[in-house]
Amino acid sequence: MRVRKTQGELTVHAIVGTRVALFGMDLPKAAIKDLMGFAIRRTNQDTRDSFYLQNALLFKINDHGSQSNHSSLQNPFQEFLWGDYTLRPEHSYTYRVTARYGAPGNLRNGDVVELDVTSESEDDDLHAVFFNRGVAGSQRYAKLFKNKKPDDVGREAFDWLSRGLEEGLLGFIRQATGPTKGLRAAVYEFTHQPLVQEFAAAAERGADVAIVYDCVKNTKNYPATDNTAMIDAEQLTARATKRTLTRIAHNKFIVLLDNGQPTEVWTGSTNFTKGGLFGQSNVGHVIRDPTVAARYLAYWTTLNGDPTRDAARTWDDTNTPTPPGDPPAGAMISLFSPRKGLSALDWYAKQMDGADEGVFLTAAFGVSKQLGAIFAKKKPYLRYLLLDKPGEVTTVNRNPGNRAIAGGYLGRGGWRQFLEESLTDLNTHVRYVHTKYMLIDPLGDDPTVITGSANFSEGSTLYNDENMLVIRGNTRVADIYLGEFMRLFTHFRFRGKTKTQDNEMIPNADAPGAPAGKKLYLRDSDFWARRFYVKNSPREAERRLFR
Repeated sequence: MRVRKTQGELTVHAIVGTRVALFGMDLPKAAIKDLMGFAIRRTNQDTRDSFYLQNALLFKINDHGSQSNHSSLQNPFQEFLWGDYTLRPEHSYTYRVTARYGAPGNLRNGDVVELDVTSESEDDDLHAVFFNRGVAGSQRYAKLFKNKKPDDVGREAFDWLSRGLEEGLLGFIRQATGPTKGLRAAVYEFTHQPLVQEFAAAAERGADVAIVYDCVKNTKNYPATDNTAMIDAEQLTARATKRTLTRIAHNKFIVLLDNGQPTEVWTGSTNFTKGGLFGQSNVGHVIRDPTVAARYLAYWTTLNGDPTRDAARTWDDTNTPTPPGDPPAGAMISLFSPRKGLSALDWYAKQMDGADEGVFLTAAFGVSKQLGAIFAKKKPYLRYLLLDKPGEVTTVNRNPGNRAIAGGYLGRGGWRQFLEESLTDLNTHVRYVHTKYMLIDPLGDDPTVITGSANFSEGSTLYNDENMLVIRGNTRVADIYLGEFMRLFTHFRFRGKTKTQDNEMIPNADAPGAPAGKKLYLRDSDFWARRFYVKNSPREAERRLFR
């Protein structure tokens, strides 16, 4: 949901998803003199408990080591965009946003805006969207679990990391309750035993279960060997078909059948592995629409015959043609791969190029030349890019209309007042960002969300089994995706500033024996705010976008 309210000279725009609330604050330039930041107070309407959101950064005068008060009332947020990432779905909250003026240690209130919001349900009977935590290297994980590996902590750590993703996937499979139900799965990596066991349990209940899985021969026979071993171990061999005549059978979808008819589909970026569910960032997306589910079932049926690449390309191009223009209002369009040419990738680039006010893209394996050409253009709005690895960050950021960042975590170097962080080591190849989605004008009334298994790359389009879904005009879905994008973007942007070395980590500065290091403090003047009013600067563009 979205709520915008103005009181005096302060305007606050709240964009609320399932577990994230974003706040875009705005003031006239004349009102930023002596502005020290914004305090945000949250009241949970069901329990009436109330507290100020905490700021990890302090004014220097407020730094009392481990005894410091991090309340945003005393240490206001010096940004015009802030997020609360601790919401629960379907809960109501009151937020009180206060502009704070004066000097550190002697702040006074300016204008105040109070908003009532309700977080979205994870499932509205048409779309159910589940994002995992995707930030194992975090201050919260370090505090809760002392950077121990999840296997050493147990279920509590996995639940925290899953954040509803595993639960959503298990719940989808468990809908296959008996002989009138069926499951059709197309999977790339199929090694998380509890999930595989759920398919076996559905079969034991009498459900019609059938699986197409990656069994492509390559130099390491991965994931073919591991997939086959798990399927055989759970006695699903007779229900599984090997997909061999492709480069990568990269799908991760399941179609639910009711009396033989497709009713809904699970799709997204999540491989059925421990790393997919609990490590790298991923999304699972359920669409409860028989028409959409029927398209996925037809695609699955084709894959079940293990078609050659040429046969698969012909089927995909014929049955899911590249749209000739913008998707119709309210449409849900499927694009399956492999394809004969790059028209789909060109179409994604055209959609990106046609944005009016903003683009948000995640890219696990870098930026294709088609999308890179759009990032190189000058536009009057911002384009955000979230990468797994930092290789292209500098190049993309040469254009001041782009904001690119890659995954990372806090370790040695940089600002040492923070706890050291450590990754779960559940992933080796893609450790941070594994999602594949693009948001076009998500803050407008007619957003487009493109999401699925396919990386926005030539290889993915031409050679892999992939699926993508284009959703136009659903502001609820856009709000959920946008909140999760900015949660991760903000998390990794801060870590990118520290220039952390992955293999060199030290404790926080307050720990005994910790070496001296510089600390980062809040600004003690309104200089921080003035940077957001520099004409044509990225900061100004972000303030204007979210206001």
